[in-house]
Amino acid sequence: MNLTISGHHLEVTPALREYVLTKLDRVTRHFDQVVDVSVLLTVEKMKEKERRQRAEVTLHVKGRDIFVEQSDEDLYAAIDALMDKLDRQVVRHKDRLQDHHHESPKRSAASAS
Repeated sequence: MNLTISGHHLEVTPALREYVLTKLDRVTRHFDQVVDVSVLLTVEKMKEKERRQRAEVTLHVKGRDIFVEQSDEDLYAAIDALMDKLDRQVVRHKDRLQDHHHESPKRSAASAS
């Protein structure tokens, strides 16, 4: 798995990097076929009282790219909400990949006898 963590208008500190890695562990625990992860952490400086922290992730898995973004006043809160969204989308993608064919009624009746 390739991982890129970059910051826009902010320096990615080792503590911030470690926080993102621990949160990503939950996603990779549910779905281990992740090829590439790109995390972008941004500080939008509109006005001093309206400083918004934004986190976005592009997750490349086999057959699909998943993009999620989240904004909050606190960067750690934005990362938490982002990973919750990403986790839901990864689980949904994993469910779609699994085989959902049902057994025919004829076979289930024969095996019940």
